[in-house]
Amino acid sequence: MISWNVNGLRACVGKGFLDYFKEMDADIFCIQESKLQEGQIELDLEGYHQYWNYAKKKGYSGTAVFTKEEPVSVTYGVGVPELDTEGRMITLEYPNFYLVTCYTPNSQRGLTRLDYRMEWEDAFLSYLKGLEQEKPVIFCGDLNVAATEMDIKNAKANEKNAGFTKEEREKFAVIKEKGFVDSFRMLYPDTVTYSWWSYRFQARQRNAGWRLDYFMVSESLKDAVADAKIHTEILGSDHC
Repeated sequence: MISWNVNGLRACVGKGFLDYFKEMDADIFCIQESKLQEGQIELDLEGYHQYWNYAKKKGYSGTAVFTKEEPVSVTYGVGVPELDTEGRMITLEYPNFYLVTCYTPNSQRGLTRLDYRMEWEDAFLSYLKGLEQEKPVIFCGDLNVAATEMDIKNAKANEKNAGFTKEEREKFAVIKEKGFVDSFRMLYPDTVTYSWWSYRFQARQRNAGWRLDYFMVSESLKDAVADAKIHTEILGSDHC
């Protein structure tokens, strides 16, 4: 299973997305921040079923999942109308688990959307726990938070910035308390690896990054996790 915030799928396709896609040969490939509307792109992905969730606002947000195995059912959004206008979530049901891909709202500069983000976090966790009553859950995507100081290059300088506020980190901690496991951190407790770098200040060359992208699993699935890799070598977006 692969997850990638492509930061504009059309731009990413121009930077080799389809080559990576074929090379990876994933069973399930999730993307966030597609930044397009229905009909703006035609992807010929032979052997895959495609599911898209678009934002109402043009060129903004959006998610998609490409899967070899047809799911039992597909659900779009978190189930709260005022939180479901931005195309941020898709749930695929399979016989033995649910797969959710998510693009968590950014709290924005000046934390202008922090309240909205807090609302989203509560609805999201409640939704996941509801699914988990039926079968285990795997969820992935750009969760827009660096979970701990290990997950960000400059912790002290960013304590009041979107993605590293106390409030956001506390919400992530609650997700873990409620029984979801951060697969990468479980396997690599001491490894510093980032998944996002600003396009400014040559951040990627200097490796001044943040780990914002995750694969989380229900506690009951943690022993089934074979590996969790962050592919820092793959370019084409500000996320890897």
